[in-house]
Amino acid sequence: MTQDPADPRPLSSPADPRPLFSIVTAVHNVSRYLADFIESIEQQTMDLSRVEVVAVDDGSTDDSLDVLRAWQLRRPDLVRVLTKPNGGQGSARNLGLEHTTGSWVTFTDPDDVLDSEYLGRVAWAIEKEPTLAMVATNRIILVDETGELIERHPLRAMFAHRDQFKDLDEFPDFFHGSAPAAFFRSALIEEHQLRFDDRIQPNFEDGHFTQRYLLRCPRRLVAFLRSAQYHYRKRLDQTSTLQTGSLRPSRYIEVPRHGYLELLQEGAATNGGRAPEWLQNMIIYELSYYISPEDSGWSAATACHGAVAEEFVCLLRAIRAELDEEVIRAFTVRKLRPEWRQILLFGLVEQTWHTPFVVIHRYDARKKQALISYRFTGPEPAFEVLVRGKVVEPVATKVRVHSYFDHVLMRERLAWVSAKASIRVRLDGRMVELRDDWADFAPTAIRPFALQQKFGVLEQPDDQARPDQSHQDRETRWITRLAATRGVRRLFGNAWVLMDRVGDAGDNGERLFRFLRDRHPTINAWFVVEKDSPDWKRLRADGHRRLVGYGTLPWKLLMLNCKHLVSSHVEAAIYRPPLMAALQPTPSWRFTFLQHGVIKDDISGWLNRKEIDLFITSTPAEHDSIAGDNNRYVFTSKEVKRTGLPRFDRLRDLGSKVSEPEQDLILVAPTWRNWLSHPLKPGAYRREVVSDFADSEYARNWIGLLRSEKVRKLCQDEGLRVGFLPHPNLQSILPTLDLPDYVQPLSYDREDVQSLFARAAVLVTDYSSVAFNAAYVDRPVVYFQFDRERVEMGGHLGRKGYFDYERDGFGPVAYSLPGAETAVIETILSGRRTQPPYAARVETAFPDRDGQCCERVTAAIRAL
Repeated sequence: MTQDPADPRPLSSPADPRPLFSIVTAVHNVSRYLADFIESIEQQTMDLSRVEVVAVDDGSTDDSLDVLRAWQLRRPDLVRVLTKPNGGQGSARNLGLEHTTGSWVTFTDPDDVLDSEYLGRVAWAIEKEPTLAMVATNRIILVDETGELIERHPLRAMFAHRDQFKDLDEFPDFFHGSAPAAFFRSALIEEHQLRFDDRIQPNFEDGHFTQRYLLRCPRRLVAFLRSAQYHYRKRLDQTSTLQTGSLRPSRYIEVPRHGYLELLQEGAATNGGRAPEWLQNMIIYELSYYISPEDSGWSAATACHGAVAEEFVCLLRAIRAELDEEVIRAFTVRKLRPEWRQILLFGLVEQTWHTPFVVIHRYDARKKQALISYRFTGPEPAFEVLVRGKVVEPVATKVRVHSYFDHVLMRERLAWVSAKASIRVRLDGRMVELRDDWADFAPTAIRPFALQQKFGVLEQPDDQARPDQSHQDRETRWITRLAATRGVRRLFGNAWVLMDRVGDAGDNGERLFRFLRDRHPTINAWFVVEKDSPDWKRLRADGHRRLVGYGTLPWKLLMLNCKHLVSSHVEAAIYRPPLMAALQPTPSWRFTFLQHGVIKDDISGWLNRKEIDLFITSTPAEHDSIAGDNNRYVFTSKEVKRTGLPRFDRLRDLGSKVSEPEQDLILVAPTWRNWLSHPLKPGAYRREVVSDFADSEYARNWIGLLRSEKVRKLCQDEGLRVGFLPHPNLQSILPTLDLPDYVQPLSYDREDVQSLFARAAVLVTDYSSVAFNAAYVDRPVVYFQFDRERVEMGGHLGRKGYFDYERDGFGPVAYSLPGAETAVIETILSGRRTQPPYAARVETAFPDRDGQCCERVTAAIRAL
């Protein structure tokens, strides 16, 4: 039986022998989730005689097919099972479509779960509005680890208030692209022979099918049902298609070409030459998820490098040509940072452009200087700053690049200028406005929800508790008054507060603190660390009394009187401590970032968000990579100073006192991996290691080296021991390791780490900046990089920076366990000091090994 897709009459009724709904589910290796999926269907409140399930096993290698057949055997009235060789989700769904008989079809994923009222709410919508083209259901995130349901889907605003029916041509900021969370008219699918396109992988297969379906509907009336909850599973093991797709080149080539571009072109052909606005909005939304990881604080692994990136950017330019400038400017479905909108508007178009104004970002009240910037594509405009009518040179300036997908798509001139009198700026000979932000590139549309938010008329649920802040306010006022008393100010006034981590010391913060107390006792220096931590006890035992416990009342009083906050780390708990937010929303201190190593990767996406007054660097190349032109950092030569790390002074002294025969340690000190640790919890300073760490490639290679028979024999022959010093984020694994007796487990909170570098006959590391410590005292280095490809794809912390291990490294690079064994043996047998050609690289990196790093840092802080 077939029916005209435009016929408004209901397609099915309780008396109709056909099912109302066909659920097509493509199954591949999800047996551990099938019980929940099956239970959620069988517990539907709707009469299941009006439902059919077509389950297609797509070549599973686990017991998924057995589970499905058992279900079919138990419920032959409900379930039909099909099998095929593995060919992908789209091909499995297409096979399922050939066997459906229902009036409406949906494509539920077998690792997801349906609310018990789900099908009933969809049936209600279909009966209520017979002319519906499609039903969109409300995706709720199901956290795999805890079973918790979270309403945080990025498109949740479309389901924020109630069930609603929207004509997309009248409400173009509504769209829907999820085939599992949508219902389609079977007759229309068959009339136009719509199928999932196998070329579009690993993502947007759903969106492509859904939008092609809508383009063929005579009227795009869609029900957005808040009440129909689809529980979308976010897998803990990161194995879902969406969670792993960025590693596949097809995401950057096939999806944009056959998905976004062809869809826009098809939409334009059926819509008078330009794609419908709702379709353009959906494509902009999709593109935003390519752009945002490039700017994130933690780099996501991606295949978009080299030739893939070249082709992707060409496709982006073609897609941009199909988008209307007005639609890009009005887009509000997802928050676009101004630079993203500017790149979509101008960076992907071959033209010369600059912002018609200059933005003021920061003001240094002590030096009466302002940080301004403008952005441009093509040749840079002529730039002049006028103070008292005269052209003046900037105090510091640089050109920052906005680089995405290995391409510079926009540039930005940053300049610190004198603000002792009125500032005016000319671009290409014309005076321009000075503004507080990039408001000209804010969206040109505003949604009702945003208006309600802006004017404070959002409805609050009656049962929502409003916290009583009266006690908190009284305590805040009392602490603030106490901090201003004469006695507290006499103790803490104009304090220099030094830190390393919240719970650890022993790094540059402690080294500079000791130097200040010894050489500059008139500076009111205090050291902060968690009370009763091992380092607190150690410092107290050393006779230091100017210690303050992090988070205590004395700490709050100290921070309210702080003039300089100086730390080797810049996590929120240090840089903007939440415990101080109520007491001092805008900190009065100047922040100095000492660093805890030498930066060699591009971590601008993380650091650019920090308001750093003084940024310490050590090598000329590092300094230029941050403060120089044509990098992604926002910092200039005003903030960035090359002084060397405070800990280098003591390291130099220790290294000079250890003779070659006393270098008795093969020091193995790898860094961590982002994928081996859970995300940092709010307010925490240590990450938790994943439960399957022991099965990881990382564990196999490093433990393999520690247990190597060749390394054991080397130790025996040369009178050496192996010391294993994992990164602080991985210290918790030490008690779980079964290490040989010649391997000594080492900990950052129990060892004098600098003494370990001084004793090292060789340092074996991977990508850690600890190699710079060894090089500083001419200790040999071996790099063991078995997972280099994954790390360089962006799977760890930052983009690849200026440092090339083969060209700039301080020792040989090994890419396999046998190669690492050989490199360690050959390095040890060559001597206990850095050998050519690596010795020349050390001299280039550290031209000033003079024991004056602390003094230079102190002078730089005072100069603030």
